[in-house]
Amino acid sequence: MTTILVTGGTGTLGRAVVERLLADGHVVRSLSRRPRTGAERPRLSSYAVDLRDGSGLAPALAGVHTVIHCASSPTGDTEAAGRLIEAARAAGVRHLAYISIVGVDRVPLGYYRAKRDVERLIADSGLGWTVLRTTQFHDLVLRMVKAGARLPVVPVPAGVRLQPVDVREVADRLAALACGEPAGRVPDMGGPEVRSAHALVRDTLRAGGRRRLLLPLWLPGRLFGALRRGENLALDHADGTVGYGDFLAERGGKTGKAAAGR
Repeated sequence: MTTILVTGGTGTLGRAVVERLLADGHVVRSLSRRPRTGAERPRLSSYAVDLRDGSGLAPALAGVHTVIHCASSPTGDTEAAGRLIEAARAAGVRHLAYISIVGVDRVPLGYYRAKRDVERLIADSGLGWTVLRTTQFHDLVLRMVKAGARLPVVPVPAGVRLQPVDVREVADRLAALACGEPAGRVPDMGGPEVRSAHALVRDTLRAGGRRRLLLPLWLPGRLFGALRRGENLALDHADGTVGYGDFLAERGGKTGKAAAGR
C-alpha cells in the first residue's frame, strides 16, 4: 500500500480525494489547518499543518510516497506551495500531483495567475509531478448563486458561459493520476455541458424554490472579455458525465434532470 498525503484534505475536493484513495486501499494522511475531530479511521490519519508557515510539515511528510496538493486560498498559494515543495524534496517524496484550473494562462484574474505560478514551481521542483486543470466545480456555482440570491435582484454577467464539473469525478481522475507515474501536464477535464451563466442561475434558483429577478449585465474589462471568449472552457475535454441538473437533483432540487435544459 502506498502512503499518500492530501493537502486540503477537509475541503470540497480534498474530502472526495481522500475517500477515493481509501476505497482503493491506500494509506492516507489528510492535511489541513483544522483537522476534523474524531476523523481518524483505519488507514487514515489527520495532521494539523499550516502551509502559510510550514509548521508541522516535516513529520506529516515522513515516509510519504505521493502528495496530492488540493489546498488553495485566494492569497498566499505561491508561498505555501514553495514550502510544500521544499519539505517534499527533503522527505524524498516521489510524486507531487496538483489540481489547477482551466484557463489559468488565459484568464486575467489574480487567483488564476497564482495557480499558474504554482504550476511553474512544481514543474521546476525536481520532483516527479502531474498537473490536472479542470473547469469549475458544481459546488462553486451553487455557492456563487446562493450568495447572489441574498439580493432581490441578481446581476448575471451577459455572454459568460461555464462548464461545471462534478467534484467526485475530478477526485477519481486526480487520484488515478496520483497513483500512476508522474505525467507532467495532462489533458484538461471539463463538465459534460456548457451552460450560460443565466441558465445556471435560473435553474439553481428554481431548484431551491426561490424567486428572483435576473438582471443581465454586459461587464467591461479584460476578465469578462476572456470569459465571453470561452477561455475558461475545455470544449475538447468534456469528460464529466454528471450535469449540473443532475447535481441539483441529487441535492434535493425540484427540477431533476430537466434543469439541464439551456
